Amino acid sequence: MIEKFSKKVGIMGGSFDPIHIGHLILAESAYEQFDLEQVLFIPTGNPPHKDISIFSTSKQRLEMVSLAIQDNSHFQLSTLEMEREGVIYTFRTLEIIKNQNPDTDYYFIMGADSLFDFESWKEPSKITEYCTLLVATRENMENQALKDKILYLKNKYKSRIQILNTPNIDISSRSVRESVKNGSTIKYFVPKEVETYIKKNHLYLYKE
Repeated sequence: MIEKFSKKVGIMGGSFDPIHIGHLILAESAYEQFDLEQVLFIPTGNPPHKDISIFSTSKQRLEMVSLAIQDNSHFQLSTLEMEREGVIYTFRTLEIIKNQNPDTDYYFIMGADSLFDFESWKEPSKITEYCTLLVATRENMENQALKDKILYLKNKYKSRIQILNTPNIDISSRSVRESVKNGSTIKYFVPKEVETYIKKNHLYLYKE
């Protein structure tokens, strides 16, 4: 499924296993700070990084994202990567949606840690050709190493990179899974509907 867009659209990619409030706050922060019209959530299909494990099915991850964003009119779910076979690369996803919507400016939302690994991604030059990178930092904690990395990538790839300021919320999908496995609460770590879904489907009860 490829959606039609116009103007400024954010992209949130990831396994979303499960989606949590950190993802939602990050997307909402990007929407507000950069005057985006929409933020597109694209759950990954078959990620290229072999150290990334998927602990729930594609259908379950899609349903959790759908539940999490259902009350936000400027959040939208895409099944683009789920519908493709083989290893899924970010540059190819961006290429497809940019070709479908050439007049749209895309903003790819990523963490600062990912920026330092950016050159290990497949075709980084094409990624920067298709979108602006929004690099999330916590409460204006922009250090010199990050500034140097941004300048380096801008010069090397002629890339568009901007800082996205976000609250300091220390939460990850792995920590949510660990809490479920250990019998700890995940209340407020994920939307209520996602919490109910996880319990109903007995997700993340096994050891990683």
